[in-house]
Amino acid sequence: MPMASVAAATEKELVLHTIQDLPDENCIEEAMERLYLLFKVAKGIKQANAGQKLSNEAAKEQMKKWLE
Repeated sequence: MPMASVAAATEKELVLHTIQDLPDENCIEEAMERLYLLFKVAKGIKQANAGQKLSNEAAKEQMKKWLE
């Protein structure tokens, strides 16, 4: 599904499309991992669009603190 379609799709449509695109031999755990990844990406996009983001420099500073 193209990114423009993903943005316009309902969550149910996105879940159904994601599951339909999985190979037949995939297990439930792999499907859940894929859906969770899509959920986190969509959440991040919503946060960024709402202005809840850090500059590259601020992110580097925060990473320095975490890695100390």
